[in-house]
Amino acid sequence: MNKNQEFHTVRGYQLIEQTNRQLTSAMEDYLEMIYRNILTEGYMRINILADMLNVKPSSATKMVQKLTELGFLKYEKYGIIFLTDQGREIGEFLLKRHNIIEKFLDNIGICDNLLVETELIEHNVSSSTLKRIDLLNLYLEKHPQFLIGFEEFKQQFLKESEIKDK
Repeated sequence: MNKNQEFHTVRGYQLIEQTNRQLTSAMEDYLEMIYRNILTEGYMRINILADMLNVKPSSATKMVQKLTELGFLKYEKYGIIFLTDQGREIGEFLLKRHNIIEKFLDNIGICDNLLVETELIEHNVSSSTLKRIDLLNLYLEKHPQFLIGFEEFKQQFLKESEIKDK
């Protein structure tokens, strides 16, 4: 361990990271969802966005206005929401990040609350860690025998842990 390394609380690291980026986790969620819907439906409207994110239309409107001011969206009151080039680029990255984390968690056998676990992790993972997770996912995809071996190891470990707990 580096003796000059500074330690922080989780919130401290989050605040440091937030000062290094323009978007909050909530903004990322909105951009990702808008990007997802535009990919499948070709457009996005406030009421659809609010339903998809389980928020009130007034909350969705405020966030869309904020993201429009920041240059990520084009939106006119009661109109269709469009992504700018910058918004599309970020939306694409956010969806890719989500999919990388979700695939990793699926690979290690997280079945219960996969979406929740993915959402909790994706906003807090560094780009270097994300690249390594993506690399591991690709490796496991090319070498499925390692996933089979891991699953066997996991089952044996869980079985032995049960015995010790009794």
